[in-house]
Amino acid sequence: MGRLTTHVLDATHGCPGSDIELQLYRVDGAALSLLASLRTNADGRCDAPLLEGEAFMRGTYQLHFAVGDYYRARGFELPQPAFLDTVVLRFGVADSAQHFHVPLLVSPYSYSTYRGS
Repeated sequence: MGRLTTHVLDATHGCPGSDIELQLYRVDGAALSLLASLRTNADGRCDAPLLEGEAFMRGTYQLHFAVGDYYRARGFELPQPAFLDTVVLRFGVADSAQHFHVPLLVSPYSYSTYRGS
């Protein structure tokens, strides 16, 4: 059974990105459909898969991470507007029977991602 998971690592402080708000959208052309809105736990992960089973379908998705709010809550002084306020990751799922893990490594001025395991 396929599933979609994520986690956030804070490269600035060297710790998990805890209590980060994120939204998952399904992309259909120019339209976005909100599928889930949640927060990361103390380990920078979500307590359950974002999608799994029949709800996890082939297609294009977007994850929106509120990293600006996260850094402001930690007392990090960001310029206005912040260089990175919301990190948006758009990715495709060709085989929904597989596990897709989409981690985010973030700082106030950069981010990286990859397809994890």
